[in-house]
Amino acid sequence: MRNAGISETALFLDEIPFTTRRELDILDITDQIRRRIPGSGVIDGTAHIFAAGQTVAITTIEYEPGAVSDLRNAIRRLAPDGLDYEHNAAWGDGNGRSHIRASLLGPDLTVPVRSGRLLLGTWQQIVLVELDLRGRSRTVHLTVAGSGAGKN
Repeated sequence: MRNAGISETALFLDEIPFTTRRELDILDITDQIRRRIPGSGVIDGTAHIFAAGQTVAITTIEYEPGAVSDLRNAIRRLAPDGLDYEHNAAWGDGNGRSHIRASLLGPDLTVPVRSGRLLLGTWQQIVLVELDLRGRSRTVHLTVAGSGAGKN
């Protein structure tokens, strides 16, 4: 365990816009998150990444074509097209599967920050997954909190 010493508490908030093109669009957003960490003032803490919206998700994956295709196929199997979703009957918008898929994947992710860097595995990228029936404008809220480079 590292001795953190005396430091100031740092809190950084940011909003990052993304545009998706279609259902099951999977965007690698790792670099957009990673670039903001040094400017956050946080040396050791956490980065919380939250996608606003009920039909969008945040997760991690090795962002390569095979794994991305496998993720899309798994999502389709979890909440298939063509089922009778109660949401569709209530709202008539046809995206009942989108809501279920988003609930299963989840809207957020927390990643440790150590020495001013995201603590991700070598092949681990942060992705935004569009689950609505069409592309959308999305906002990802980034909160980075922890100890900063205070005055010792």
